[in-house]
Amino acid sequence: MIDDAISISCTCEETYDSNTQFIKLDEILAEYKYKDGGLIPVLQIAQGLFGYLPDEVLRHIAKNMDKPYSEVAGVVSFYSFFSTQPRGKYVIKVCLGTACYVRGGKQVLDAIKKELAVDVGETTTDKLFSLEVARCFGACGLAPAIMINDDVHQRVKPTRIKQILSSYYKFEEEGLDHA
Repeated sequence: MIDDAISISCTCEETYDSNTQFIKLDEILAEYKYKDGGLIPVLQIAQGLFGYLPDEVLRHIAKNMDKPYSEVAGVVSFYSFFSTQPRGKYVIKVCLGTACYVRGGKQVLDAIKKELAVDVGETTTDKLFSLEVARCFGACGLAPAIMINDDVHQRVKPTRIKQILSSYYKFEEEGLDHA
């Protein structure tokens, strides 16, 4: 059974030593090795443990699940919720689905890129923010929309980006989690 204390969300700010992470991963691998469809849950849990899926973790999973590395890496590259690069504490996803794009999603994306000095797929040097694009959040009537972790911001204007991000910086300064 999966230990309830293991989270599948990003633990980028937590520090584990590599041995502890691999010991926990090996426990999960032992449970899922022969289960049909077990690869995706293992990858989700591994990403929760490590904060992302580095190559050595993918190789470890492939070897221990008796799967070709290409299969494991292919699953990771197919699904957008997996990351092979360290992510920031706050993952910003800008919707570029049709409604959001038509209503200014690209301009919102450009404003975020400029404000954070990162491109899509990158993380700020302070490891607070990572920037990604998405196709649809299901908030088309309130477009353009962005998500920061689980927070959906609707009818976002490029001029509001600084204000939106400042609330996350404020929580960091005060040592609180943004809820």
